[in-house]
Amino acid sequence: MFDRDTWQEIIATMRKHKMRTALTALGVFWGIFMLIFVLGMGKGLENGVYRNFDNRAKNVMYVWAERTSQPYKGFQAGRYPRLTLDDILAIKNHVPEVEFIAPRLGMGTAPMVYKDKSDAYELRGELSDMIKIEALKMYKGRYINQFDVDDSRKVAVIGDRVREVLFGDEECIGKYIRIRGVEFRVVGVFGPISLKPWNEEDLESVVIPLTTMHRTFGRAGRVDYFVVSAAKDILVSEMEPKIKGFLKARHSVAPDDPKGIGGFNLEEEFRSIQLLFGGIRIFLWFVGIGTLLAGIVGVSNIMLIVVKERTKEIGLRKALGATPGSIISMILTESIFLTSISGYLGLIAGTIVIGGLNFIMVANQVESENFYNPQVNLIVGVGSIVLLIIAGVVAGLIPAMQAAKVNPVVALKDE
Repeated sequence: MFDRDTWQEIIATMRKHKMRTALTALGVFWGIFMLIFVLGMGKGLENGVYRNFDNRAKNVMYVWAERTSQPYKGFQAGRYPRLTLDDILAIKNHVPEVEFIAPRLGMGTAPMVYKDKSDAYELRGELSDMIKIEALKMYKGRYINQFDVDDSRKVAVIGDRVREVLFGDEECIGKYIRIRGVEFRVVGVFGPISLKPWNEEDLESVVIPLTTMHRTFGRAGRVDYFVVSAAKDILVSEMEPKIKGFLKARHSVAPDDPKGIGGFNLEEEFRSIQLLFGGIRIFLWFVGIGTLLAGIVGVSNIMLIVVKERTKEIGLRKALGATPGSIISMILTESIFLTSISGYLGLIAGTIVIGGLNFIMVANQVESENFYNPQVNLIVGVGSIVLLIIAGVVAGLIPAMQAAKVNPVVALKDE
């Protein structure tokens, strides 16, 4: 491997057959380049889709009431159950698998007034757990806490766009806004962690304690829907039938009624996406390795031609005492060198293209809902290098074994 004469022979052979060497190297280069490129682009697609989930909890489900489709206990089909805050408290007490539960009640748009400025924004009633589940963050101040809920305090957390319109550059924390004639003290400013078309409404919303909404605006304990997350090591899909069954029993909905209590399981959605991208990764590896194998076959064929051309030389070597191992080593070294150099250049080129694409997107502030931060991770890079070494061995193994079987007598007579 480290013999100087061997490397001189390898370089001399490659210089003698420049076109053949270049075309052979191109096959391996293109195989590795395509492997890195398709995996990098696939990672960008995966990152884009996962980014849409933001930092919201994945192991959660949304539950709401909807019209029943079956009569039950004297009630006609088409009845609309009403979820209440008592349901939320009952679920906390009877379903121990629940980690967080966050109800929400909306009152539509309501006029918000501060001094001589006013505008209409969405008014929500929530409990303190909502910000622990949804992809929201506090820009300043704090969110609704348990003391606000227990005491039905008249406090409000406003969206960042509400702050901008009503307060401008003025400090808003501690100031009072008037909502439907009632004064509320601003305790915080919130908004989405990353802005998306579907969460812009959070910027134009005002949140008050749910109990305060019930008491101040006479909402009779109602809840529009709630979000529930499962405790550690428990899947929300395991908890879903228990919660729905519990609510159906409380609201006299037939146990086998597919309606009445509706829901959306984000955990199952997230798992289905994970399975989808697992399949995509396998497919991309298959395509990339298939392209690389085509290059390896080319290298192997070229090495067979090299062995055929050097039959007399190999026979002379064996006649002078060269062992089969040294002959195999010579052929394998040339094969590994050719595939490694061309493959490494393909690895560098693929990485540069993927990195350059990401740089252009960031520099030009290009945003895509389903494509973000294409990258080649360390495992893929290391795996590609290992694949290069294996490729060189595989490409040269058959020609090397062929060379080792050369009969010196027959080789020296070969014309």
